[in-house]
Amino acid sequence: MAIKIAVVNESKNHETRVAVVPEIAQKLASKNVVFSIEKKSGEASGFLDSDYPKDACVFVDSSSDALSDADVLFKVNPPTPDEVALMKKGALAISYMNPFENHALIRTMASSGIDAFSVELIPRISRAQSMDALSSQASIAGYKAVILAANHANKFFPMLTTAAGTVRPAQTLIIGAGVAGLQAIATAKRLGSRVIAFDVRGSTKEQIESLGAQFLDTGITAEGEGGYARELSVEELKTQKEVLSKTMGQSDVVITTAAVPGKPAPKLIDKKTVESMVPGSIIIDLGAVSGGNCELTKPDDVVDHGGVIILGPTNLPSTMPRHASELYSRNLLNFLSPAISDEGLNINWDDEIFKGANITRNGEATFSQEG
Repeated sequence: MAIKIAVVNESKNHETRVAVVPEIAQKLASKNVVFSIEKKSGEASGFLDSDYPKDACVFVDSSSDALSDADVLFKVNPPTPDEVALMKKGALAISYMNPFENHALIRTMASSGIDAFSVELIPRISRAQSMDALSSQASIAGYKAVILAANHANKFFPMLTTAAGTVRPAQTLIIGAGVAGLQAIATAKRLGSRVIAFDVRGSTKEQIESLGAQFLDTGITAEGEGGYARELSVEELKTQKEVLSKTMGQSDVVITTAAVPGKPAPKLIDKKTVESMVPGSIIIDLGAVSGGNCELTKPDDVVDHGGVIILGPTNLPSTMPRHASELYSRNLLNFLSPAISDEGLNINWDDEIFKGANITRNGEATFSQEG
């Protein structure tokens, strides 16, 4: 029996990604999957309805038509309560779910009998790397953060030798060496900047230096679970801030990527530090989505504080929707494929990947902030 996957237009403002691209639709079609897709869902990403395989995709006029008899919903952003209400009992919903804050949505999906999976909770283990949407999208955010900084900067990134004299390279400080930070380091180096990078996880020193950046040692190490950093103590934060502030004052660009799952972004840059930076300096705060690493950040806005420009983009992957959608769609393919059988969907609930990502099942919420 064919499995029907629904794809609907993303209703969140400024979202341009689509959960399924034509290439992945074709791959899933070979696994006895058919699609019910709301018309023009892929247009903002550069994919026309006519690009999708005609034998596997039916295009419908509304989300109601797409969802009513679907076995699975693929989305980028969390389903809305209205979308949940349109789904049949026992259907799967797979998307970003923002589970640490979306408690009401989790209750709604549970009471509606929807079995939901949050891509943010896919375990960060070797076997799940091809499913890791956080990493695929963070890589885009890290790249685009540097491009955004270069666009707003009032100086060149690389060193230039001209007839009028030599231009010294810009100095870029990157805080956080996860996927976004490492991609930012690599991109800033490609643009010719001098790069200094910092992470509270001492294990990142080798990775940072392998990309040609200088590792900034603050004396604080905070290895956490699942490859993330743990939350710092008040004293550790104070020590870290003192070292970072001095380097920020000497930097032309600062890109922050520090985050702790389920917690507000750590405040690493205070007003006094911003005021120590040279006018024309740029701060790109990728922690803006969870409150910001800089106390002056305003999400999705540009702040000019004494000539220092602070940007807090919350959805940089949507500024590169074609590649972002291709990568995300492949993540969903790799996540669901093990559950596709000749008889339909067959999820192994003992598998640590499905179990780890699951937030509702059989009418019950399976996720809590404590895990």
